[in-house]
Amino acid sequence: MDGGQRWLVLRLHVEDQVPLAALARESGISPRTLQRWHQLYRAGGISALDRHPRADTGTRRTAAETVAFIERLALTRPRPALAMLHRLAVADAQQRDAPAPSYSTVREIVQALDPALVTLALEGPASYRDRHELVFRRRADRPNQIWPADHTELDILIVGADGKPGPALVDHCDR
Repeated sequence: MDGGQRWLVLRLHVEDQVPLAALARESGISPRTLQRWHQLYRAGGISALDRHPRADTGTRRTAAETVAFIERLALTRPRPALAMLHRLAVADAQQRDAPAPSYSTVREIVQALDPALVTLALEGPASYRDRHELVFRRRADRPNQIWPADHTELDILIVGADGKPGPALVDHCDR
């Protein structure tokens, strides 16, 4: 219900003097909700009846130490099950006298981890390179293991000992 619809219900009380109890019975809205709407209306008018987004929307209220603990455990090899992570996080929070995270909070923290970081931590650098690097790079384990070659054809002018160009123009460098 938006502010205008709330006002249509509350107007019966404000302008027509219908008691809130009777209005609650007729509209099916609880008396406490109607009282709250009336307080909002008296404090700020009709515009105060609109819904306002929460100021803390999108922020996590879980302690930073708890989040760090859960992330550290989620990146260990082998990765514990989510239920085990939750039990360990609850035990850690109780030990620090902090609020215990819910199961859904632990799941959200684990799901919010960067997939590249999870790949690197759980599967190793080779798997990370294969999945997440933008440029495919070959890595050598020892010197001279990989030799790059350029297959571009070159025009080479041969100069004789006297400083004058030689008789032939070579097409390729592999002659």
